[in-house]
Parts: sequence; C-alpha cells; structure tokens
Amino acid sequence: MPGMIAFGRRWGIASDDLVFSGSFELFVRVLWWIGTLALYTLHKGKFDCSGGRVLHSYLVVLLVLLAFIILSLCAIVYVSAQGTITNPGPRRSIPVLVYVRAMLYVPELIWAILGAIWVSDDSRGCEPAEVGAVIAAVVASWILLLSTGVGVLFVFDPLGSRHPGPPSQEQLGVRDLESSEGSQLLSTARSVAVRVWESRLRLLCCCLPQDESHRAAFSSIAQLVSGFFSDTDLVPSDIAVGLALLHQEQDKKEQCRDPDEVLPHSPSSPIAEDLEAELEKAAHCMQFAIAAYGWPMYVYSNPLTGACKLSGNCCKTQSAEYDIVGGDNMGCHFSSILHSTGLQYRDFIYVSFHNQIYEIPFFVALDHKREAVLVAIRGTLSLRGMSQAAGYIYKKLLNDGILNQAFTIAPEYKLVITGHSLGGGTASLLAILLRSSFPTLQCYAFSPPGGLMSKALAEYSKDFVVSVVLGKDLVPRLSYPNMEDLKRRILKMVSNCNKPKYRILLQGCWYELFGGDPDDFPTEMDRREEELSQPLLGEETLIRGSSSYHSLASEDSPVHCAHLPLYLPGRILHITEDGPSRRSCFSQVRYRAEWSSETAFRSVLISPRMIADHMPDAVLRSLHSMTQDRPFNLCPSSLSNSHLNVI
Repeated sequence: MPGMIAFGRRWGIASDDLVFSGSFELFVRVLWWIGTLALYTLHKGKFDCSGGRVLHSYLVVLLVLLAFIILSLCAIVYVSAQGTITNPGPRRSIPVLVYVRAMLYVPELIWAILGAIWVSDDSRGCEPAEVGAVIAAVVASWILLLSTGVGVLFVFDPLGSRHPGPPSQEQLGVRDLESSEGSQLLSTARSVAVRVWESRLRLLCCCLPQDESHRAAFSSIAQLVSGFFSDTDLVPSDIAVGLALLHQEQDKKEQCRDPDEVLPHSPSSPIAEDLEAELEKAAHCMQFAIAAYGWPMYVYSNPLTGACKLSGNCCKTQSAEYDIVGGDNMGCHFSSILHSTGLQYRDFIYVSFHNQIYEIPFFVALDHKREAVLVAIRGTLSLRGMSQAAGYIYKKLLNDGILNQAFTIAPEYKLVITGHSLGGGTASLLAILLRSSFPTLQCYAFSPPGGLMSKALAEYSKDFVVSVVLGKDLVPRLSYPNMEDLKRRILKMVSNCNKPKYRILLQGCWYELFGGDPDDFPTEMDRREEELSQPLLGEETLIRGSSSYHSLASEDSPVHCAHLPLYLPGRILHITEDGPSRRSCFSQVRYRAEWSSETAFRSVLISPRMIADHMPDAVLRSLHSMTQDRPFNLCPSSLSNSHLNVI
C-alpha cells in the first residue's frame, strides 16, 4: 500500500509494517519493566546511599514512563495488524498513535541523561546491584534511541510527499510539458534519492574499502534500487509479500505441470553433442573460473584448511617466474590460484589482480591437461561495465602480446575463455571480440547475466559459447523485461490478496523454512489467463499516475519498445536437482543436465535457492556430482527443479 503519511510527508513504511517492529520493542520493554519493578520492590525502603532518594525517584518515574510506552506499543501493534494491504481503513488511527509514541521519546531521552548523571555523580556508596541495574537501564535507553534513529534513516523517503506521485501526463498542459522547471525539480529529487540510497548502502557495507571502484558500484546499485519501483506506491514489505505469494503461486503451477520433453542434444548443432564430454569440460573450466576470485573464495570453499594452506605463501613473491601486476595480497591470491587449478608457476603467462573501474582481475595460463591457453576472468561489480571490461582485457591480450607469448610457447593449443557470474558475461563478450582472430576458441560462461545479448548475437555465439546455469539462479534471469514482468506480477499479487500483511509474511517464512502445501491465498491462479492481461482495480491504486500502468502492460508502450528482449550467450546447459522437493540436511542430492532454450529464462523464479544456486562453489559441486557420478550432501532446497525449464 502507499507509504504512511506522518509529520507532513510520506514515508517508506506502511501502516501495517509496525506489527513486527512494535512487537519486538514491546517484548523488550515488558522485560525491562519487569526487571525495574523487581529492583524497586527488592530495594524499597533501603535506598540509604548518598543518592538513594534520587535513585528512588528515578525508578518510580521510569516505571511510569515504561508503562505508558508499553500501552502505546500495544495500541500500535493491535491497530497495525488490522485490515489488508490495499484496505488501510481500519488503520487510519496509526499516525496519531505514532505521534503519541514519538512524544514519549522526549521524556525517555531526558531520563536517560539523568540516569547517566546519577551513575557518574551520585552512585557512590550504593549497592553494586543497584548501580548495575541503573547502568543497564541507561544503556538500554540509549541503544533503543539510537536504533530508532537508524530506523528513521532507513524508512525516510527522499521523494516522499503527501501526494502519491507527480501528476500524470494527461493532467499536464502544453506549457507544463515545455517548462524545464518541473523536469529540473524531478531530476533534483531523484538525485537526492540516489544519494540517500548510496549513503544507506555505504553504511551497511562500511567494512568494504571506500575506493573509486566501490563508490561506482554503490552508485550503480543505488540508482537501480531508487528507480526501479519509483513509479509505484509499494514499500519494501509489500515487495516481500509479493515475492512470497509469487513463490507459492509458481510452486502450485509447477505441481500441476506435466513433465516436459527433454532433448538430449544441443538445440543449435545438427551433429549430436556429447553431453558428458561438455560436462567434463565445464567442470574443468569451472575450477579456473573459481580460481580467478583469489584467496577469499578459496578460504570460503575450504574453511578448515584454506587459511593454513595459504598462510605460508601470502608474504612470498615469485615475480621472476611470472608476470604479475597490481592488487593487494598478491601472494595470497596467486597461491590460491595454484591450489585451485593444480598448475605450476611456470604454467602462468600473465596474472593481473589490478582492480579498478572496468579493469578487472584475470589470468592467462597454459592448461596442459586440455591443451589450451586458458583465460579466466573474475566478475566485475557492474552490469554496465562488462563491455568496457571485455574491451580492456581484449586490448591487454593483443596489444601487450600476452596471447602471442602464450601461443609462441604452445602453438598447437586452442584458446579457452571462462568466467563466473558477471565474469562469465565478460568472458562471452571477449570471446566474440577474439573470434575473428581465433576461429577455434571456446568459451564457458558460468551463471552469466541474462540481459546481455541481442537475439542475433546470441545465435552467433552458439557456435563457440556454452552458458552453464544451475537451478533457479537469479542472475541468468536478470533483464529489464524480466524485472518489469516481475514488478507487474508483484503488483497483481499484492492488490489481489485479502489477508493481513503480517500473516502472509509469517506463513511465507514458515513455507520457506519448513515447506508444506502452498497457502491458498487469492492469486493469479484464481483467474482465467485472459483476465490476467487486464489491470486490477487495486493494482491501479498502487501505480503512480494512470499512464504508468499502461506503460507496464501495453506491448506497444515506449518501455517495451526501448527495452527489447536480451538473451543469455551461446548454448545453455541447465543443471537441476533430482529428488523430492524437501530434503533434510546432509541428505544426498543428485543433479541432471539438459540443453535448454533461452525462452526458459524469460521470467524470474522465486526460491530460497535463487541466490545459493548462483554461488560458484554450488555450481562446481553440481558439475563434480555429475562428472564423478556421486551424490553430494546438501541442506534442503526449496523444491525440485527436475521438470522446470527443460526443452
């Protein structure tokens, strides 16, 4: 629903979002009140220290103040739990209750200051238990006050106003359209929104280096977050509800789906491809793709022995034996590459840990086992920078004579390029750039981003690029049309549900953790397919401006014309799990692989494993499981993918 209006502005939180936060604070406040009451009861009449009278007054007032806070929180939690997402009528008194609760912060702040003064000045001679209890109360007060301040920072909407959004273009006159003041004001507001989100991301990721490359990444993510749902009146919890409902709807559809027909061969080649041979090559290349991440990924994949194996080589340098440039912790990075690939020092032609904007780490090595000159690329931080990163590596390989040096040593070897995630996307673009110079090259892109290539370019790359995708991985399904479709479906889920938000979230969390049958919420499944193309009445109220919905739903809209479908590179090898939909931890998991088509990745699939399936160690584990013909122990996934997205 639209954000809550309080203190003269619209916030990034709805009136039904206070159930969980209010319940948590209520629990803390009740425990605090009980502890204060016990302290006062046990020491009543015994406050005989120098500041005993002040302590007695402090505890009495604190008990009264906590009682008022508890009553206000009870009212907020009860009222916030009423109504539904699109029916905020029963919650119309929430702003008043919020004002009352905000007013109680003033005496609480004053009393926290007085408590700190008493502890520092008048606590001498008092019992240690009394002093410790007051110190705990003062610390708790300051923690809650600071937590509230941080919470206000995160729910602050820089574009918030009493109105749900700018007037629609139908309501604007010609003079308004020609005036630059309106567009200037909107541009300024959006810039403020981006800066606010960038500050939030930096606060959350304060442990990361604040160099130029990370600042560029924060800026790109902030623009995406602040702009994607900017034309809707959805708050973050509404999006979470939509995702939970959409996941259960997708599960219901999958249970009703008949097994798909499976083609054992590549869809692009007239000659039967040996699937097992491709899996062997992919498993081998994936080791190099993981190695490109350096020592952090090696330690993550080997938590018990990784740090010990690398510790002896982190401070060493072997610059005389290989060409190495840039980066921090070079010894650790290179040592992890040696352990991951099994190669020797002399097998490396070039290793770069230089990491700046559009200049990403990669290495070139002689893979004698497969008789290949192998280029492994680490992932970049920005979708927008993949083409620049591919151009940067292309120039380094040719202009600096790196490939010429490699093929001088091994002229009979072939060129193989690999990478994972955005590094896989960069690898596929680099392969296209090098194709004319190296006609026999091959590229293995693991979990590449979906919105990468045009239809013609994807078809062209099928002769030399293989994309490997595991399960319901989110990244290969990321594209602008897919995200717009996801937004449209979230709007339909939210507007067509008639249960309170807190119940949906609680039941959704239970479903994600413990499984069971999908909840019987009203969803798109309850309507005929032809009705799904029509806007819902509730959905229209969640869109800012009447023309916005049509820009989402109309195929002839400028949005659809400007963002044509983009595809995964090359042929697509899709790996899925065999077995029951729910498994206990340490149960054995087997995988299967099929050649899939790009149409199978036209929508985002919601699942707890949509992120886990993207992790490089999970991809390598699945490939090893199939090539070594042995199952792996794995904690449960959300559901089996054995009949999903298969040709």
